[in-house]
Order: sequence, then structure tokens, then C-alpha cells
Amino acid sequence: MIGYYAHHQGAGHVTRLQSVAACLQEPVWGLSSLPRPAAWSGPWTVLERDDGTAEGAPQDVTAGGVLHWAPVGHAGLSRRMTQLAAWVAGHRPRLVVVDVSVEVALFIRLMGIPTVVVALPGRRLDPPHRLAYDSAAALLAPWPEGAHGQDWPTAWTEKTWHVGGISRFDGRAPAPRPGSSGSRRRVLVLWGSGGRSVDAAAVAGAAASTPGWDWSERDPVRAPAVDLWADLAAADVVVTHGGQNAVAEVAAARRPAVVVAQPRPFGEQEATVGALDRLGIAVGLQQWPAPERWPAVLERAAGLGGDGWGRWSSGEGARRAAEHLSRLDRIPQDLSA
Repeated sequence: MIGYYAHHQGAGHVTRLQSVAACLQEPVWGLSSLPRPAAWSGPWTVLERDDGTAEGAPQDVTAGGVLHWAPVGHAGLSRRMTQLAAWVAGHRPRLVVVDVSVEVALFIRLMGIPTVVVALPGRRLDPPHRLAYDSAAALLAPWPEGAHGQDWPTAWTEKTWHVGGISRFDGRAPAPRPGSSGSRRRVLVLWGSGGRSVDAAAVAGAAASTPGWDWSERDPVRAPAVDLWADLAAADVVVTHGGQNAVAEVAAARRPAVVVAQPRPFGEQEATVGALDRLGIAVGLQQWPAPERWPAVLERAAGLGGDGWGRWSSGEGARRAAEHLSRLDRIPQDLSA
């Protein structure tokens, strides 16, 4: 059995968990502070939250710079780690995929269980990330080789699985090119739930400055997959943020795109949009443009087209991740003492 920890921020981590688990031929146990997804049929443990503020201001959260989040005296954190320890002792997983948490990765490894850490773009050379990445049996990178990690130590790159984007639409044929009615073209704004830096007024300003383009907006978390795929198929250009899940959805549909970075720790989205722009896959922007810039931005995206997404995602990212996990060396299960 494989354990898979999914962080509670946004919906991308849980979506990736479900995509990979569907391709595995062995049981997968979900671990998260989020509730069990409606479509999840396997076992699921809801972990205690460790970020509540009811106990007062958190103290020494980084343990002197060694960790990212381990507040002293936080009862939620203590109960969370107790849950993980009891789960490991009681169920003896073969390995645990950690997507993402330095503290969970280290705790699981200290219990003698190998970890596969889902890597993220951006600046990851700080001491906590080094601990998690160094101690992992493998790093799972949901992007193509060469997109990120140029500053990584050789020890990391040698154990990294570059599987490309992982989408719930993996395995589907790319969406056909839309047939826009008349001379009007369609923009789909695809924004997620992980924290938003662009408000409705900014979107309205962009729409008002681009006559000839019809704008609509979709929250991919609330949209059923069939509806989201139809919206992607109908779009001439998709405007989205630089989160890994949103990027993978657009890549699966092979849609021309404008990808705008939102502020995230360690420059995660800034790195992603920079890579997409550098590789000529999509228009990558570090911030939402002023209204008067949008006509040129959309034309540039339309000119790039969507075929370049094939270099980011083969449509088999989840399957490739599952194959790597299945081949990872099995270890003796001597946890009965």
C-alpha cells in the first residue's frame, strides 16, 4: 500500500493525488487536512489542522530556520503528528508520496518509510527544502526536464522523475480547435482556489479593453470535469494563473494561453510562468497587465497557438508517475515490533 499526503492549500494537490492514484495497481491511502473527495473510493485519513490561531500567536514556527512550520506548543500539530505515527505503525505503507510538506516528509522518513516528495518550482535551496529533498527516495517533478531545477544539486536531479504536467484530463485527445461564431473570439479566465490576487474589477477592465473578445470565467474547483473540458474546448485563449494544476489542465486541452503569476512562497508561480514564456509555450506574465495591454497580449497568445503544450505535457503524466512509483524498490516491512 502507498500513502499519499496532499496539502490543504487550494485543490491542486488533492486533484493530483486522485489522478496518480487512478493509474496505480495497488491501494492508495489518502492523507490530508481536507475532507475525503466525493469521487475517492479508497481509505482516507483527515488530519488535524496545524494552522489554527485559537491557541494564540504561534511561536518559533521554523525551529530556528530548520523547518517551515512547527509552532511550539501547538496542540493541533501534536495531534496531527500523532495521527501520522499511528497510521504508519498500524498500516505499514510501502512508501509515502508527500505533496507537499517538509515536516510531513521528514516525519514519515524518520519512521523508516521512504518518501517520494512532489517537487515544486521556484527557490528550493533553503535548509528545510534541502532536508526534505535530500532525504527523499525520489523527487516527482510535474513538469518536463529542462523547465526548472537548473540550480539544483546533482544529487537531486539524478533522482528526479520528470513526468510532465499531471491533469485530470490525462489520456484525452486534445480539444479540437474552437469555431468561434462570427468575428468574435472567446477568452476563458480559469482561476483556482489557492488564494487569489486578481479581483473582478481587473478582469472586467481587461474585458472592456478588448472589443471583439467575449470573456467568461470558471472556477476549476467548482466546475465538473465535463463542463470545464467543454469550456476549454470552446476557448480561443485561456487566461489562468501559474499553479501547477491549472497549467496542466490547459496543457491537456492544448489551448493558447496567458499565464499570470500569483504571489506564492519561494517564487513558485513566477518560476512557472517564466519557464512557459522562455520555452515559447504560452505568454507568461509576472503580473496582471494594465487594461490597455490586453489586446496585444491576447493576440500574442493566439499567435503562439496551443501545440507547444505538447512539450509540457504528454497527456500521460499521471500514468508515468504511477509507473515510477510502482518500480521504486520495495523495502522490508519489519514494523511489527
